[in-house]
Amino acid sequence: MSKPSVSLIDVSTYLPGEPIGAEYYEQFVESDDLRDHLMFRAPKFRHHVAPEEGSIDMIERAAHGLIERHGHDAIEGADVLITHTQVPDMAFYGQGGGIAHRLGMRPSWVLDLNNGGCAAFVLALNVARKLLAAGEGRTALIAIAQNAAGQFFDQPTIRRKAQSAVPGDGAAVALVTLSDQSPILDVECRTYGEYAGEMTLSYDPPRKWWQAGPGEGSIGFTESKITKVLARGNRQVPEVAFAVCDRIGMAPKDIDLLVTNQPNRVFLRNWRDALELPPERHRDTFEECGNLFGAGIPINLDRAISDGQAKAGDVVLMAAFAHAGDFAGAAAVRWGGRG
Repeated sequence: MSKPSVSLIDVSTYLPGEPIGAEYYEQFVESDDLRDHLMFRAPKFRHHVAPEEGSIDMIERAAHGLIERHGHDAIEGADVLITHTQVPDMAFYGQGGGIAHRLGMRPSWVLDLNNGGCAAFVLALNVARKLLAAGEGRTALIAIAQNAAGQFFDQPTIRRKAQSAVPGDGAAVALVTLSDQSPILDVECRTYGEYAGEMTLSYDPPRKWWQAGPGEGSIGFTESKITKVLARGNRQVPEVAFAVCDRIGMAPKDIDLLVTNQPNRVFLRNWRDALELPPERHRDTFEECGNLFGAGIPINLDRAISDGQAKAGDVVLMAAFAHAGDFAGAAAVRWGGRG
């Protein structure tokens, strides 16, 4: 007996506030050894979460599109909730319970995925399809919030650094069901444990992240680390993408649409070159939204669907890597349209 098909039915998104231009950072700029590095060339715009806007607020707002198109029951009745929040509102526990409550859900499964990072959407798709195919429910909701730009990277002493002009905030919610409408064709997830821990927080003076102290935390970038991350990202994303394409019997250059995370322009160019795809078949919102971390794939997918770039029957390939290269994943979906 064949397993039932699991489909990515729809996705809806939310961007907080008005676009913030690159000039916002110019007023804070100071000497930074990495300012001219290609990793930190700023996008034209990005969005910042409001000071009192929690990640659960962002998810609730992102869910509005799904509720409008599919009704409250489709959301409230979901059996599985999978979440990823870049900066949890509270230490010690994830956002899953709070999101379930806010959306009126009583799911059997609530899973918070920290390790997925910028590839969290692919990881969540994989978990959702496995659970639903195994009989653990008929519907799953994936909720992702990227809220680091307006909080972590906008700290008064951190926004002076080159790294702070690149991230942007946003949220996305996706609906996955037992259906053959928009089947998930294949998923590849790979963990590179040898690189775990290479993404670090830096404080001046040094301290553990949870200890009180005068210095604000930033990502501990060095020239050496950046070189390694560039090499890993350039290799890992095409590797997982090629693995999925091989199993679904398509050459990467024949994929209708590529959707990736979007750390910077260099990765975006290198990935589509590796897959031999023209820019018009690789969706990104980098100039409007910056680096959206884990929310990048679903936000770009939503944009592509909404403006007709992703058409019914198209094979959409999603691929990303996380942190300093400790995780990467790719997923292919035959998009069936919003119905």
